[in-house]
Amino acid sequence: QVQLVESGGGLVQPGGSLRLSCAASGSIRSINVMGWYRQAPGKERELVATITSAGSTNYVASVKGRFTISRDNAKNTVYLQMNSLKPEETAVYFCYVVGLYGIERSPLTRWGRGTQVTVSS
Repeated sequence: QVQLVESGGGLVQPGGSLRLSCAASGSIRSINVMGWYRQAPGKERELVATITSAGSTNYVASVKGRFTISRDNAKNTVYLQMNSLKPEETAVYFCYVVGLYGIERSPLTRWGRGTQVTVSS
């Protein structure tokens, strides 16, 4: 079993900052990609940022320069530092991982349950 536990969501004023964390635990053998998606009310889930085990990052255009994704490979944890937040970025933020787990190194794709981020004055 592999579990993801997210934390760090909450209410923040426009222009404020939040830092999300997501820790993966269980019979993980390796994690290649870690990332964050978000889903606003009435909208489809969209990719926010990803990071590979080598540290290569990818961001949706709308967050470039304001969000930073990072990871601690020793802790199987991914972070998302979000600065200059906008009201339209209110959403549930989900982390996800892609890798291998278990004795047989089975393919792993797992989503977290999500953490609410609300940007409002």
